[in-house]
Amino acid sequence: MKLLAAVLMLILCFSPLNALGGCIQGDCTNGNGNYIFPNGDKYVGHFKNGKMHGKGTLTSHDGGKYVGEFKNNMLNGQGILVRSNGLKYVGQFKNNKLHGKGTLTSPSGKKMTGRFEAGEFVGK
Repeated sequence: MKLLAAVLMLILCFSPLNALGGCIQGDCTNGNGNYIFPNGDKYVGHFKNGKMHGKGTLTSHDGGKYVGEFKNNMLNGQGILVRSNGLKYVGQFKNNKLHGKGTLTSPSGKKMTGRFEAGEFVGK
């Protein structure tokens, strides 16, 4: 029993604390860093006041990926979003939504190019 307790203590002492999420490298407060969220999502990029802010890459645990600009933890600015199902959007974002000029491409290759507002395609 004492041996089991000692082994468990060693495992706990030497296992990475980021297994539950957190900053794993760099400055995740005001600088560039790597952060893993408790659900397995990973962000690599710039932080401001502890939030994703500036350029970065957010990779989802389900295989989705966003490369672009962030503001206060939200997709904001120019970016590329690829969902795990193959849906791809290249364009502008505002408050985590497709907003501005962009191109949405379905997994089958069908494209919608134009203006988006609050996540919805506007136009023909």
